[in-house]
Amino acid sequence: MILYITVAVVTALLASLVDSHPTRQSHTLTRQQLANRVCLTAIFLILFLLSACRLNVGNDYAKYVEFMHLVNCDAYVPTEIGFNLLVKLIYGLSGYENFLLVFAFYSFVTVLFFLLAMYEQSDEFGLTFFLFMTLGYYFQTFSTVRYYLALALALYSMKFVLRRQWGRFVILILLGATFHKSLLVVIPLYFLASLRWKKWQLAIAAVFCTTFLFLQDFYLKLVVFLYPTYEDTEYLEGGTSYISILRCVAILTFAGIVYLMRAREQKAGRASDEITKTDEDETGINTEKNVTNIEKEEAWNRRFWFYTYLNLGALVLYVLCSFLPIISRIGYYLMVSQILFLPMLLKAVPDKKWRRFFRAGILLAAVVYFAMYLKKGANDGVLILPYQTFFFHEMVDILSDVT
Repeated sequence: MILYITVAVVTALLASLVDSHPTRQSHTLTRQQLANRVCLTAIFLILFLLSACRLNVGNDYAKYVEFMHLVNCDAYVPTEIGFNLLVKLIYGLSGYENFLLVFAFYSFVTVLFFLLAMYEQSDEFGLTFFLFMTLGYYFQTFSTVRYYLALALALYSMKFVLRRQWGRFVILILLGATFHKSLLVVIPLYFLASLRWKKWQLAIAAVFCTTFLFLQDFYLKLVVFLYPTYEDTEYLEGGTSYISILRCVAILTFAGIVYLMRAREQKAGRASDEITKTDEDETGINTEKNVTNIEKEEAWNRRFWFYTYLNLGALVLYVLCSFLPIISRIGYYLMVSQILFLPMLLKAVPDKKWRRFFRAGILLAAVVYFAMYLKKGANDGVLILPYQTFFFHEMVDILSDVT
């Protein structure tokens, strides 16, 4: 536990030195750009090495080693073609069942895409990274490695959705789906979240959501059709997460408060502009500036509503779809946007005192969540504690070794 806390603190401090929107100078590397490169490289190496050097850490580590062994023996496994081909390739090049290198590959790609997504899309990289660590996203990559690779790609793909670059978005998702096919759900979900819904459309969507209450058997059959390995297993028992519901409610409430505060500030600003308006406006001197402000406002609104609908969708899933198996997998594809949404909202708070107050609340809540997460780190379903490395420990026997 001390190791994890130390890693979280050190990397968060390095992240606080990163400015993801540095002032650029042509043909010149500024001090901030150099600091960004050094800090990001250090963060990547720390997170990658901690993950890549682990042994039997994560709730399904041994299960994955078993899957890799079966893939190498050409036996049936319920994993996607991307995972199977990767195992075949690495085992073939290594000349033996080098499962450590497979886990290292997943660690490398997952951490890389998470960092790229946060650096390119966050309004405040330091805060986003802090939330990434304290909300458990990084440490959960030790488990369900295929899913968290898909989650990293989902977060990275959001920039293509916001830019309306649908071709790149679909290609990236299809590629990621070869490692975890659940990623395919983000194609319709992210598209729907990118739309500017009118009130009557939201009303129709609300009516449709009521079908989750009385058509549960139909949706369960649909899930079994997509995931035939779930049939007659404990995965069909369903369940929900009250913590996730609370997070969605809190963030949507915060989003509503910020939206109203920002609207009031803009209204006051427009009234002031009308009073102090000069003949410069008529000469067209401020035209370019006005157009730029309009574009920025449109971009902000597009991001605001996209993240809002993602979190609203996650709330609906957790409340109405608890009967679906592993609903958290779908919900996390939507909730992961929170690490980008919160810094954006915080930056939009017009009053400095309120901004400090909200920041303190966010940081405190994240630290409490992190403490609760580490407290259950040795429990079944998490199993990130104790940390073990292949330098000092041996791998336990897998199922094929004892049967």
